[in-house]
Amino acid sequence: MELKNLTDELIYTYANGVATLTLNRPNKLNALTQSMLNGIEQVIDEAKRKDEIKVLIITGAGRGFCSGADVEGRLALLAAGENLKKTRKEKIEPIGHIASIIRSLSKPLIGAINGVAVGAGLSLALLCDIRIASEQARFGATWVQRGLVPDVGATYLLPRTIALDKALKLAFTGEVIDAKEAEKIGLVTMVVPHDNLMKVAESLALRIARGPSVAIELMKRGMYKALDSDLDTQLDFESYAQSICLGTEDFKEGVSAFKEKREPRFRGW
Repeated sequence: MELKNLTDELIYTYANGVATLTLNRPNKLNALTQSMLNGIEQVIDEAKRKDEIKVLIITGAGRGFCSGADVEGRLALLAAGENLKKTRKEKIEPIGHIASIIRSLSKPLIGAINGVAVGAGLSLALLCDIRIASEQARFGATWVQRGLVPDVGATYLLPRTIALDKALKLAFTGEVIDAKEAEKIGLVTMVVPHDNLMKVAESLALRIARGPSVAIELMKRGMYKALDSDLDTQLDFESYAQSICLGTEDFKEGVSAFKEKREPRFRGW
């Protein structure tokens, strides 16, 4: 599956219900350019529209997952006082709008964090539903080292992922922590040997892709709603979501499989 006009700085593949997006600027530790952000938005839109895509994996090429915004590009020009010309879209959208685009994906998103994830790269990792880290991964809220505040949703995402005091410590200091420390504070889901990273991520993605996709998407929607909700509101959501699931063929298959003492064969509707 190929997307038209997708930048060479991104690699997009698809197989067996799992799409994989690889950030592909290894010589720059996959620092984000505007064309990459546009391409990520295109991939998210594709994943939303295509029923055959059940799960999306994001990873990086080379030694880095993502080292944040390209400091040598747009940020360097801004620091030099350049008055950069903005597109209409850039003028009306908030900085880091890609965070809203990524979060709007209702399908599971797995981050395979292969290396350094700092600045906006940390935000990108935090936007993933599940973060599987290589033992070589490193994480840092390094905006403070540039005289900036965390962006691309990091002020929202980081204190909701780890404790507030730990989030503030990372943001105040710009400290870069290793994968084991990230796992200890709850920043990543699990740490695996570097050479096994994609195997573990793809195995999990395939397992999820074989599940009842309507129920899984509603699970994701419900749990994220719960971060800013109350119990009664969530009970209403659960009633709504369960009524949808009860009308699916996958529900019928799940009940049949239970009665017949076999593994269910879900079809996604």
